[in-house]
Amino acid sequence: MMRSTAEVRRATVLHEAVTVFARAGFHATPVTAVAAAAGISEAYVFRLFRGKLGLFVAAAEACYDRILAALEAGAESAASGATEEVLRAMGSAYADLIADRDLLLFQVQAQSVTDVPEIRAAVQEGYGRLATFVQGRSGASGPQLQQFFAYGQLCHLIVTADLDGIDQPWASALTAGFRH
Repeated sequence: MMRSTAEVRRATVLHEAVTVFARAGFHATPVTAVAAAAGISEAYVFRLFRGKLGLFVAAAEACYDRILAALEAGAESAASGATEEVLRAMGSAYADLIADRDLLLFQVQAQSVTDVPEIRAAVQEGYGRLATFVQGRSGASGPQLQQFFAYGQLCHLIVTADLDGIDQPWASALTAGFRH
């Protein structure tokens, strides 16, 4: 079944929104920049989404959907059903996913504007879905779940600050055992 033009455009706009918002953030990005990247008019973006805030929230939801899909694929690839093996496979799938720097930077941007209630709610809901899936699929304990997400945040720091490229003992300590 073919998707309607509006559905196709909406998916295109969301993909481009992640990229454009990743570079300049919520406050500094005009809707015109997202529309231009998607090759449509600003008016059409406003027909698809309820304003800039609606567009950003939808992009955040799409971002978490991509992360969830990657975690699901990672869990399916685990060599066994053992908790540590499933967590390791999901972590590896996430590391592959954030090779898309735009997706990574969008997450950082979204977290930086959680003072906006609608964005905070989208981030909370996104992390809630991810944490529920990770714990349910892997059987992780509370501390294991916390460590999994803490390592994810450390991955963000390593990649965004290019800690792999620093030849200092402190950087080596923070990046030990991580691949990017």
